[in-house]
Amino acid sequence: MSNLEIISRRPSGTAKMPPLLFVHGAFSGAWIWDAKFLPWFAERGWEAHAVSLRGHGNSEGGDRLHDFGIADYVDDVLEAAGRLSAPPVLIGHSMGGIVVQRALAKRRFPAGVLMASTPPYGLLTSTMGLAWRSPYVFQQMSMLMAFGESAFDPDAIRRAMFSDKMPRDEAAQYDSRMQEESRRVLLDIGGWIPFPVLPPRDTPVLVMGAEEDLLFPRAEIVATAMALGTQPVFMPGMGHAMMLEQDWQAAAERVEGWIAATVTAEAAPSASAV
Repeated sequence: MSNLEIISRRPSGTAKMPPLLFVHGAFSGAWIWDAKFLPWFAERGWEAHAVSLRGHGNSEGGDRLHDFGIADYVDDVLEAAGRLSAPPVLIGHSMGGIVVQRALAKRRFPAGVLMASTPPYGLLTSTMGLAWRSPYVFQQMSMLMAFGESAFDPDAIRRAMFSDKMPRDEAAQYDSRMQEESRRVLLDIGGWIPFPVLPPRDTPVLVMGAEEDLLFPRAEIVATAMALGTQPVFMPGMGHAMMLEQDWQAAAERVEGWIAATVTAEAAPSASAV
């Protein structure tokens, strides 16, 4: 896909390495990262980029959205990563998390960060759980998937995306930017995936959950971390869309701190090598 929207924020001085590439979730676009995260990371010296997967945001393919599968989204991430100054850390949210998992399995990257990620084994258990936890939100999410953004109650989407601390007027600004998602992609990951595609065990991966996430609660995040051979961390008082929440900066700090400790520390030359 040649015409991908990539929003980039660069620091004023020499950038820290490696660059960062953010991947959005379903019904969204690169804008969800640019609202708060991209400027914050750039101010702290990182080269921060966010890609809109094909059919999303200002990337091409909106007229063929439902033709695209999860493998196409993985190709988009690999394409976007190849345009950067160096192999980036991949940071995926929700559906973007499973895209990142599969991109890490296809090409070597320094690390990955999964924020409220779709589990590697698919959406079946989380979807069934949502129907039990909140039947109305489940029904409205189903309407959104089937009929698009004009067919759902914005208040239900607010409850799915945010904690109770999110002001309604701010949530409404983000709700208005939601879009349809590929039905083919939702079929690709909507059931049980018995043989999930996993990153190599020697690739560092941070698995982050939000304590008030209605879509991927604690058990789903723990299971994802177990599948990837790591321990999860949870952000208190946050809903699904951590990058937009009122306490979003705490999530950004957790991501930055982990990258600095795990990736840049490994890349630094040892004392004996200097």
